[in-house]
Amino acid sequence: MIQLRDKENGIVLGEITADDLQFLIDNLEEESEDDTDYFINRSTLEIFKEKGTNKALITLLEDALGDRDDMEVEWFESS
Repeated sequence: MIQLRDKENGIVLGEITADDLQFLIDNLEEESEDDTDYFINRSTLEIFKEKGTNKALITLLEDALGDRDDMEVEWFESS
């Protein structure tokens, strides 16, 4: 199971699919091959919508962003 977490406060945002994770990997900047965190902002979400990203992923990220302009999320695998 792959989960996203708010890097600032450690709160688990929810579960994502392997396809969702691959979309994030393909479309967001990674600082290294082992990087598991991503910077998300409102512009990023708009681009994701234009690309036809999974609506569940968009909703999860929008809900997590709340009234903030940006945030960092990180993914991890749990059993």
